[in-house]
Amino acid sequence: MTDRYTVVSADCHAGADLLDYKPYLEKRYHDDFDAWAATYVNPYEDLVADAADRNWNSDRRTAELEADGIVAEVVFPNTIPPFFPSASLMAPAPAPEEYERRWAGLRAHNRWLADFCDLLPGRRAGVAQILLNDVDEAVAEIRRTKDAGLTGGILLPGAPPGSGVPELYSGTYDPIWAVCDELGVPVNHHGGSASPPLGDEPAARAVFMVETTWFSHRALWHLIFGGAFRRHPGLRLVLTEQGSGWIPGVVEMLDYYHGRLVAAATRASTAESKFGAGLAAAMGKGPSEVWRDNCFVGASFMRPHEVPLRDRIGLDKIMWGSDYPHDEGTAPYSREGLRIAYAGLPRDEVAAMVGGNAARVYGFDLGLLDPIAAVHGPTVDGIAEPLKEVPAGATSPAFAPGGSVRVW
Repeated sequence: MTDRYTVVSADCHAGADLLDYKPYLEKRYHDDFDAWAATYVNPYEDLVADAADRNWNSDRRTAELEADGIVAEVVFPNTIPPFFPSASLMAPAPAPEEYERRWAGLRAHNRWLADFCDLLPGRRAGVAQILLNDVDEAVAEIRRTKDAGLTGGILLPGAPPGSGVPELYSGTYDPIWAVCDELGVPVNHHGGSASPPLGDEPAARAVFMVETTWFSHRALWHLIFGGAFRRHPGLRLVLTEQGSGWIPGVVEMLDYYHGRLVAAATRASTAESKFGAGLAAAMGKGPSEVWRDNCFVGASFMRPHEVPLRDRIGLDKIMWGSDYPHDEGTAPYSREGLRIAYAGLPRDEVAAMVGGNAARVYGFDLGLLDPIAAVHGPTVDGIAEPLKEVPAGATSPAFAPGGSVRVW
């Protein structure tokens, strides 16, 4: 047994430089792309800075991740795909007149991502993007990207109030759940991707920070109460970069409402009985059973106060992530991020949370990764040592003092 951990980051981000998407667009969009790109102003400072090439420079990225102790990654989007006003992770559902071009832009990103993952075989699980405006198109793209070798599953867009697309509990999306179940494709829902537009006032930005994870959590109860897991029992949902400490309490709350509404539906007509009508038949298993059988958490830069909840969350559910290359991520201090969370825990538990669970969910071959980790991975003894001092340059919330976050 090696004395190092095999670390798989279940939350990293990448994308092409703006003009490099053009070869991946269908040719009929090239003139439109040239006109759009000529006037586009990138709103994100980190995507125009010298460090921006960490998103697409494969050699630099590999070297920095290995130096940080990470040997494989799940790759979510980050840069601006063609015809989008902002990063696609944050962009709202397109209006009908915008849909065709933005859908072309996302497919270009998916093609680029397949090539990018091929540069490092077996070590990048690319997450394909879809839109919810046209379910048949989405299903076709899921099949295509699976065949193209993207093993990270799909990124489920948010459907916040006012988005113009049906809510996620809608039966409209059943063909998407069906094909993901059929192909063994994980459905990923990333934090920040489901908030409604709030404007740009200081208060709006603060409200966004308070509410954004809650809006992302909604996917869990929408799919549970919508019966997606009853109809497609092999469907897997991964909730990424939206914390993990909330899960036990929310699952208990969902169990409470499920039991209360189902019971009410069996009684004589009351005000509450209407809310539970048909729920038991539509859902099948209760929420805690669905969490146990179908759900996982991409617990990016897991915080120390969340770790004592690991048994209630499920040790087989938790997948640590560095969030590279974002400022809020743990790089280049991921070893310290692992220490502040996991020091003193049993080795087998740490191994599962930092790599084993992600390998199982996303299909990484540990036979390939373990020898690489034997060179680059953090040592077992190193992670076991409690962190006494936060690195001066650390910017991740993983290291935030105060509240219930303990810092040694």
